[in-house]
Amino acid sequence: MKRVFKGSNVLKPVLMITMLFFTVFQSKGQQSKPADSGYAPVNGIKVYYEVYGEGKPLVLLHGAFMTIEMNWGQLIPELSKTRKVIAIELQGHGHTPFSDRKLDLATMASDVEGVMAHLKVDSADVVGYSMGGSAAYQLTIQSPKRVKRLVIISSTYKTSGWLPAVTNGFKNMKPEFLMNTPLKTAYDAVAPDKTKWTKFLEQMIAFVKTPFDMGDSNIAKITSPVLLISGDNDGLDKIELMKTYQLLGGGVSDDLAPMPKSRLAIVPSQGHVSLMMQTKTILGYLDGFLK
Repeated sequence: MKRVFKGSNVLKPVLMITMLFFTVFQSKGQQSKPADSGYAPVNGIKVYYEVYGEGKPLVLLHGAFMTIEMNWGQLIPELSKTRKVIAIELQGHGHTPFSDRKLDLATMASDVEGVMAHLKVDSADVVGYSMGGSAAYQLTIQSPKRVKRLVIISSTYKTSGWLPAVTNGFKNMKPEFLMNTPLKTAYDAVAPDKTKWTKFLEQMIAFVKTPFDMGDSNIAKITSPVLLISGDNDGLDKIELMKTYQLLGGGVSDDLAPMPKSRLAIVPSQGHVSLMMQTKTILGYLDGFLK
C-alpha cells in the first residue's frame, strides 16, 4: 500500500476509511440472508435491493463506494428483528450495474423513490449515512410524503457542511489512488460487470468533487422528525451542523419551550468511520427515535 499512498498525503484519510470499512465489515459482516432481493427498474437503470424482516418499513442508504454489507452489516440483523428493512445499493455500487447516466443527488433520490414504489411501499423511515444521508435529505425535499422519520448519520445537505480538510481531500482525488485497494476487491465480489471499475471511480470522483447545496429554506420546510447523528471528529463542521439542527426546530431550551421533534446526537471520540462501528450506540439512538 505504500506505493498507493506516495504523493497523496491529503488522501490518506480517504484510503484509511475505505480500508477500515472493508476490514471490519468483511470480518464481521451480516450473517442473515435477505428474505427478498432483486432489481427494481427505475429511471432507465436497474437498482439492487435487499429486504430483511417484517414490520414497518425502514430504508437504508449507504455511503460512497460502499455496499449494503460493508455499510450496514452490523445493524441489519438487529434492525430486522422488529422492522422490514429495505437496503438499497445506489447507482454503480455493489450489485447495481454501472450506468453512464449522470450521477447526482436528485437522481439518487428519484431512484430510491422508484425502488419504494416497486416494492409498494408508500412511505418509510429512512436512514442515510454519508453520501446516503445527502440522498436521504434530497428524497425528503423532493418527496416529503415518502419519508416518515429521517435519520442522517455523519452527513450534510451542502458542501460547506464538511470541514475544508474533507472537501480539499476530494478535490485532489484521482482514480489511481483507489486502485489495488480493498475497495476493488469488494467491487469485484459483487459487481455485475467488473470491467466498469475505472469508469465507476471516474464517475464517483466527479460526483464528490461537485459542490452541492439543497438550500437552508428547503431544510427548514422539512416536516418529518429528523435525528442527526455525528461523531465529534467525523469531518462535519459542527457550527454548520448546529445551524442545521436549528433549521429543523432544535437548539431551544426545554425549560422555556417544548422539546423539539427533531434530535441531535454528538458521539464523543468518533470519526466518520468509527462512528458506524458503534453498533450498540447507533441502535440505541435509532430505537428511541424511530419508536
